[in-house]
Amino acid sequence: MHVRSVTMPSLEIPFRQAFTHASATRSKTEAVLVRAESVRGLVGLGEGCPRHYVTGETVAGAQEFFRAHQAEWMTCSSVQDLRDWETAHADLVDRNPAAWCAVETAYLDLLGQELEQPIELLLGGAPLSGPFQYSAVLGGETFASFEKQLHQYLAVGCLDFKLKIMGDLSADRERVAALRAAGIPGLRVRLDANTHWHRSDEACEYIRRLEGAFVALEEPLQVGDYEGCLALSRQCGVPIILDESFVRLAQFALIHDTSASWIVNVRVSKMGGILRASAVAAQAKSLGILIVVGAQVGETSILTRAALTVADRYRDILLAQEGAFGTHLLEYDLCDPPLMFGRGGRLAVDCCSTRHGLGLSFAQ
Repeated sequence: MHVRSVTMPSLEIPFRQAFTHASATRSKTEAVLVRAESVRGLVGLGEGCPRHYVTGETVAGAQEFFRAHQAEWMTCSSVQDLRDWETAHADLVDRNPAAWCAVETAYLDLLGQELEQPIELLLGGAPLSGPFQYSAVLGGETFASFEKQLHQYLAVGCLDFKLKIMGDLSADRERVAALRAAGIPGLRVRLDANTHWHRSDEACEYIRRLEGAFVALEEPLQVGDYEGCLALSRQCGVPIILDESFVRLAQFALIHDTSASWIVNVRVSKMGGILRASAVAAQAKSLGILIVVGAQVGETSILTRAALTVADRYRDILLAQEGAFGTHLLEYDLCDPPLMFGRGGRLAVDCCSTRHGLGLSFAQ
């Protein structure tokens, strides 16, 4: 493959409704897009979502990283070239995972088209086999907005929920009570605190006062407080999902001795692309640690599709899957039709499982 150009055009899409959690409120996408074109005129697209509170990245920083290395990527012509560049610049990718994710995904999409293979086959795996089951995500907006979201999810038959808690006990109790009162058979609820607390005893007391049964608790304490999270897990009897506190493979060294207490949120953009995310999932499997294949708020179908590669290959350790919101959240998607969940939170992949590259159709 010979690359004619690789560019990073802007990507800003309004939301249908603002989304709030303990770390941020967002009303539009905060993302970067990479477009790679071959001399044959084929085009691959990649997406990344820089989040300052997760990896220290910003959109401006991602664009600076791209400009600094754009010329080097012009010579990449294979999956091995991508692996070699990432290995040689591991520290840089650690600091710019979302930006590198966009580059890598665009190249994998383009390579798949050039070699006439879906990206799963390109990476030595099996074709996608759906359907995929997604969690409903409830933010920290007003209770009226919460009720509206909940009724929409109930109308399509969702059973699995991720609830953002904000540290307002009365408001959070009201949301938990509403979920219980909905009478959902087989209801599963995970809580996400987005690093709200500083002390494990405070967090545990709060969780107990919510009066609910929870599958797991995501990022309750400050980033990197593994000892506090371990104590909290033991006190409350629920595993801890690491998200902001787990952004690269080397961090397994901090948790592997207590694997039963942990779940890793493997967001492709946060991890630095499909290859790095897959390596994290493989190591989690070897250690007996479950994963959530997560998503950044505002992802388009590009990152939804990229995450499917990881979720499909590691279904045996997959606790839950997030994302695939498409135009449920966005005013429009880059893809037509968008990849988005439907009835029961399920996503069929017939439209892209055997097509080349990412297999997406982009709106003109």
